[in-house]
Amino acid sequence: MADRSHPHQLQVHPQQRYEGGFKNLLPQKGPSASQVIAVITLLPVGGTLLTLAGITLTLTLIGCAVTTPIFFICSPVLVPAAIVLGLAVTAFLASGALGLTALSSLTWVFNYLRGAASTMPEQMDHAKRRMQEKAKDLGQGIQNKAQEGGRT
Repeated sequence: MADRSHPHQLQVHPQQRYEGGFKNLLPQKGPSASQVIAVITLLPVGGTLLTLAGITLTLTLIGCAVTTPIFFICSPVLVPAAIVLGLAVTAFLASGALGLTALSSLTWVFNYLRGAASTMPEQMDHAKRRMQEKAKDLGQGIQNKAQEGGRT
């Protein structure tokens, strides 16, 4: 029998050392210069915008608090005015929609008739031939009845 030799395999596992808690979470190198410049410029801009948003919200709330009593006092005038204004806007929009619908309908009819005009002579000839055939058949039928009536 043949001698089988099995080569032994050696497995090597690299050893990992635990370096500590936060060191693995943070990048090994510091932020780049472009990142630092972006943070330096965006913090004041963001802060300014946030401040403006807060001021706008505050002024809006103050404006609502001041004007709400005026709306209640003037509501007999403002409510009908708002209704009339709403109806006027609705009528204007409806007028535009109806006009647009009319124009599109007329355009469709015009295009349909223009397309039908090219086939119209053929259809007219066909209808003319049918009418001639029917008139001929009707004339022959009347002539046959007249001959039968004359014999009796």
